[in-house]
Amino acid sequence: MTDLKKKSERTRNRLLTAACRIFAEKGFQEATIAEICEQAQTNIASVNYHFRDKETLYLESWRFAFTHELTRHPPDGGVAGDAAPEQRLAGRIYSLIQRVADRDGYSFAIMHKEMARPTRLLADILEKEIDPQRRQLFGLLRECLGHAADDRHLQYCHDSIMGQCFQLLRLKQIQHVRPQPSPSADLSDIQAYADHVVQFSLAGIEAIRTHTHN
Repeated sequence: MTDLKKKSERTRNRLLTAACRIFAEKGFQEATIAEICEQAQTNIASVNYHFRDKETLYLESWRFAFTHELTRHPPDGGVAGDAAPEQRLAGRIYSLIQRVADRDGYSFAIMHKEMARPTRLLADILEKEIDPQRRQLFGLLRECLGHAADDRHLQYCHDSIMGQCFQLLRLKQIQHVRPQPSPSADLSDIQAYADHVVQFSLAGIEAIRTHTHN
């Protein structure tokens, strides 16, 4: 790679990194290209060159954040593919919580802002990138619950797990506004929170499995 190409790639990555942070903090509507360029230490011409427009930068910054988070926290949580389904489910929960809690992770915060004020811009990319993760989680839940459980049980268990994980987004927002953590917004021990979510979820799944098999 030539020096010119290396410089161009560094500029592109700075833009994506800055865009992730600003879109996560402000959402698409409130974020400005000027602010992104200021943080990236570049100019609007660079945005036009690399992304053409704000909409494309929004899409690519989410993909950039999501890819980096999966690299840092693989979705299987480091659990072997031949492990018991409960262990594999625990690995996925740990990975998800680590990604949500990651101070350098922005994809979930961008999604949260998108749900609050939809642009519809992320719809296709979310379906393409998130749906495979969702299907794998549903498959694990099916293994853990047993085939006596119906689709409603699967959906409720999925929503319960995701709700506990996404609660961290609210806690991160509280901590951003109020740096001194309160007991209800303490992110100092993510491992303890993750252990609780895993234990609580597996116990609930076992209770449902027992009930549906009786």
